[in-house]
Amino acid sequence: MAQKSTLLTPRARVSFLGSAKSGTHHAWLMRLTSFALLPLTIAFILIVLSLPGRDFQSARILLGSPCPAILLLLFVSVGIYHMTLGMQVIIEDYIHGAHAKHLALMANTCFGLVLGAASVYAVLRLSFT
Repeated sequence: MAQKSTLLTPRARVSFLGSAKSGTHHAWLMRLTSFALLPLTIAFILIVLSLPGRDFQSARILLGSPCPAILLLLFVSVGIYHMTLGMQVIIEDYIHGAHAKHLALMANTCFGLVLGAASVYAVLRLSFT
């Protein structure tokens, strides 16, 4: 069987195909968000552990003060973004139909946005009331 002769280099033949397109950026974002979640998770646990034994009003005052509120907003935002990125990888790997994959990716994005908006609203409501 004769090899087909081409003037393209091996790199030019695989440009814009497969994971060489954007996989590195996605993997970098996953690692960056997981690294950011380490201290944010510790802060979240400390905030939650400081709540038992408090009455409703003092717990509300604690969660509404600037530092815990900002830490909660960061934890929720980064956590939901990390979750959305992770589900995107799962959808891309395990759903093979193009139509179903696009619908699942849209649902994943919408779910992340709705969950993030509801969580941010809850923290801001605690902070400003």
